[in-house]
Amino acid sequence: MQTIFLIAATLLYVVCAFLPSRRGTAIASATAVAWLLHGAGLWMAVLTPGFLRIGFATMLSSALWISVGAYWLENRNFSLDGLRRLVMPAAAVAVALQGVFPGALVPLGTAMLGWHIAIATLAYSTLTIAAFHAVLMALQESRLHTRGEGGGFLSSALDQLPALLTMEKLLFRMITLGFVLLSLTVLSGIVFSEELFGKALKWDHKSVFTLLSWMLFAALLAGRHFRGWRGKTALSFTLAGFATLLLAYVGSRFVLEVVLHRGVA
Repeated sequence: MQTIFLIAATLLYVVCAFLPSRRGTAIASATAVAWLLHGAGLWMAVLTPGFLRIGFATMLSSALWISVGAYWLENRNFSLDGLRRLVMPAAAVAVALQGVFPGALVPLGTAMLGWHIAIATLAYSTLTIAAFHAVLMALQESRLHTRGEGGGFLSSALDQLPALLTMEKLLFRMITLGFVLLSLTVLSGIVFSEELFGKALKWDHKSVFTLLSWMLFAALLAGRHFRGWRGKTALSFTLAGFATLLLAYVGSRFVLEVVLHRGVA
């Protein structure tokens, strides 16, 4: 049943990505069904009594699941059809990867581990949708300078987006929420490390990249507040912070699971 749910969600995400913009009701309905199927497949795959299934594809799939939900909610208040063109194909790929690389079951051990993973997933998801948003803003700005010069997969959707200032406000709202969640991830990770390893922080690749990402987003928010950073500077910091966070877990787990064929570490 889990496999059927994941296949159905993948196909529906692909359909959602290519539906014409004028089919708003059909897009919203298909997105909701795909999101529910995706969630059901995740639930069956990840949660087993006393165990959690952990892996790069599972984390990526979980992050995109929450990102799709965030898009669906935001799209009810703002016209973000261009975001659909980016998020839906990424979600389809993430679900397909989950089916191919299911990860490994690890003992839950302590409730702190479950909370840490849940908060980390929320942080990844919020900053993932922020990264998509930043890419969309970069494309939107480029489109303003080349208006009328050709079409394309995103062209009509980009023309329907809110003004760049509105998009920027949405971006920083998501980054602020993501930064709060990332801060909680770091704090819960310190507590979890204290319980498991007897020291406040285990200096491995995950910790280093996570802290580096936290510093990049902290610098961006401070620069926004004190120096009024915006435009290309804000987009560059957002994408750099997201890329670093991606390396912290998903990238490293991909190398371990796919390249080196090692289990959870």
